[in-house]
Amino acid sequence: MRYSSEFPLRIVMADDDPDDRLMAKDAFDECTSVDCVGFVEDGELLLALLRQLEPLPRLILLDWNMPRKNGRETLMELKADRALSSVPTVVLTTSSDPNDIEAAIALGAEGFMIKPITFEGLVAFAEEMVVRYAPEAVL
Repeated sequence: MRYSSEFPLRIVMADDDPDDRLMAKDAFDECTSVDCVGFVEDGELLLALLRQLEPLPRLILLDWNMPRKNGRETLMELKADRALSSVPTVVLTTSSDPNDIEAAIALGAEGFMIKPITFEGLVAFAEEMVVRYAPEAVL
């Protein structure tokens, strides 16, 4: 797939696993139309980062199981904040529990994705996010 760097998909990601953060960054870097503006370890840091960013990202990727402030708590706070509630949030996690999926969607997540186990799967996910959230970047 070819991308225009003129219309990047600005993303931030919260995930407590440093290897998962690195792999996600590498996967999104494969899509030349992605601007990775922040990768943080938990919901507390994510909210602090978002409240400082100008402009806001076009997509938030959120792990569900994190210390300090987990995905559920973070998503509730995101959707209650008028300045942040309009930013699409996709849960990207290892959980396949139907209760987690149902809760995330009920709380306002635009999607729930079980983390791919291969780098190629993560690149395919990254490409899907560009197509969905920055379609003008796809040539």
